[in-house]
Amino acid sequence: MPLYKYIFNRLLTLFENWLINEKISEYHTGYRAFSKEVLHAIDYHANSDDFVFDNQMLSQIVYAGFHIGEVTCPTKYANDSSSISFRRSVKYGMGVLKTSFCHFLQRIGIAHFKIYKKPEI
Repeated sequence: MPLYKYIFNRLLTLFENWLINEKISEYHTGYRAFSKEVLHAIDYHANSDDFVFDNQMLSQIVYAGFHIGEVTCPTKYANDSSSISFRRSVKYGMGVLKTSFCHFLQRIGIAHFKIYKKPEI
């Protein structure tokens, strides 16, 4: 992985943890497992169809009061292993920051966003 991607991922994680009020080691890997209970408690259908989807899900899960467990796994990035271009990376980063700020504003009661509304089953 190019150094700039590593640095941006670490900075995004720092801001996410601060704004979401959580301590997750890495938000951007994409390997996740969810229980049926979690999937019924969040409205993941309200999320983006782009790379930021997983960040929105993590934000919804934390907002809904669930705990996130992490399992460490070695990750190796080769220059040709990512399908995301620099332009899309910037778009992704802006989406991550937007999600984090929305979570923060929702958490402190200043705003109410559709993605944090409990789904009707």
